[in-house]
Amino acid sequence: MKTVLITGANRGIGLALARHFSARGDKVIAACRKSSDALETTGAQVEAGVDVTDDAALAGLAQRLGDTRLDVLVLNAGIMTREAFGEIHADGWEDMRRQFEVNAMGPLRVAQALSGHLADDAKIGIITSRMGSMGDNGSGGRYGYRASKAAVNAIGKSLAVDMAPRGVAVFLLHPGFVATDMVGGNGEVSPEHAAAQLVERLDSLSLAQTGTFWHANGTELPW
Repeated sequence: MKTVLITGANRGIGLALARHFSARGDKVIAACRKSSDALETTGAQVEAGVDVTDDAALAGLAQRLGDTRLDVLVLNAGIMTREAFGEIHADGWEDMRRQFEVNAMGPLRVAQALSGHLADDAKIGIITSRMGSMGDNGSGGRYGYRASKAAVNAIGKSLAVDMAPRGVAVFLLHPGFVATDMVGGNGEVSPEHAAAQLVERLDSLSLAQTGTFWHANGTELPW
């Protein structure tokens, strides 16, 4: 049995991951800003009030974990807004800044706050997006989301280098186009299918692949 902590676990991919890990017998710690009825039924240890942009909230989470050792840390919390060139005004610039806070800096904040709880052979999965890939961008737009995901990819690569001496592996994981509230329920795969594939990737990847960027289906993605 592994101990797994998931951020943004109250809905969407995070909730599906909590269900999947719990169903196979792992101990799940579900961190979120606000819990949900669905999350409460998973059997996970719910840690509500955790905003990944709030250092005090993260310090409180670390303290509540006590001597718990984490085998898997899934950094899933994220937001998306839609900015189009020529139409970005005051609110749009603020939306872009907020996406950087949550999508890029948030995972780094959580990893730093919980570093002392990671087992020496732990795995960190950062849920990113192929929209952060330079080589895969053929449609433009979505400036804040694309840039924040490109930034977290760079952060994940640096984190992989810094954590390697401890034997902790870091992977950048694209879940696919998942039908969640973030995309208005549209998508090509269900959260449950995406979660199963993401867990398969985390199980199969090793320290030899740390710092690499993967589609949940097992395809390595271009930077």
